[in-house]
Amino acid sequence: MSARDPGAERSVVRSGLAVTAALCVVEAVGGWMTNSLALLSDAAHMLSDVGALGLTFFALLIGTRRASARNTYGYYRAEILAALVNGVVLWVVVFFIVREAWERLFAPPDVAGAGMMVVAFAGLLVNVFVARRLHGHAHNSLNLRGAYLHVIADLLGSVGAVLAGGVILTTGWTLADPLMSVAIAMLILFSSWRLVREAVDVLMEAVPAHVDLDELQRRLEAVPGTLEVHDLHVWSLTTGHCALSAHAVVEGGVAGDDVLAAMAGVCAEGFHIDHVTIQIERTSRRHAEPWH
Repeated sequence: MSARDPGAERSVVRSGLAVTAALCVVEAVGGWMTNSLALLSDAAHMLSDVGALGLTFFALLIGTRRASARNTYGYYRAEILAALVNGVVLWVVVFFIVREAWERLFAPPDVAGAGMMVVAFAGLLVNVFVARRLHGHAHNSLNLRGAYLHVIADLLGSVGAVLAGGVILTTGWTLADPLMSVAIAMLILFSSWRLVREAVDVLMEAVPAHVDLDELQRRLEAVPGTLEVHDLHVWSLTTGHCALSAHAVVEGGVAGDDVLAAMAGVCAEGFHIDHVTIQIERTSRRHAEPWH
């Protein structure tokens, strides 16, 4: 995982927000004028992306605030809360798209295929631009990863709308529009599921996916002078920032500072854990801990 550049991240999100908001308006107007549910559903997804990128930008700003006496870890979790809200809102969007598509399956309206294709193609170009901007930062932030997945789903949705417009234009089969809107909705659901799951994992302080807890414990207990490591907990503060707490039982003649330094090195180099708190014990207190 590369180092994060908050300034570059804010710049990428800001530009993506501007062009996505403009396209959202264009697709909504185009969908209304052409009577295309595929375009309207893609516009709804775009609207959720505008909210997602707005929340992402806000969370990036809040996340840079310093820690305080009340928020001793700072405001890192603002990013995770924003990601969770974004994912849940996407589920609501999926519900309304599928409901409208179901109604149109039984009463398909006339759809202007040519106009639908023009607007969808414009959306495709914008989504390619935004996706390329976000791609370089997508692996460094849960929020930006979520935004990137949203844009990819939008990109595929725009491809679907272009295809549906082509089918309607060449065959007159208007059912292609609601069927494609359902496909777009499933893409939205797929892209948001992982986002929500990862956000919930962070909020529940689950062990980060890249950390093998058993291997970490073995590596810590292999530090010279260490007899035992217990009450080991690892969790994420936010994307790219992991914390650890543990109790380490060391031999009587071993310097605790040396053990702490070696264990901090293991955590940082092998597991990308940058906030380490280890309590040194000369006698194990494993059974005295209320959590075990």
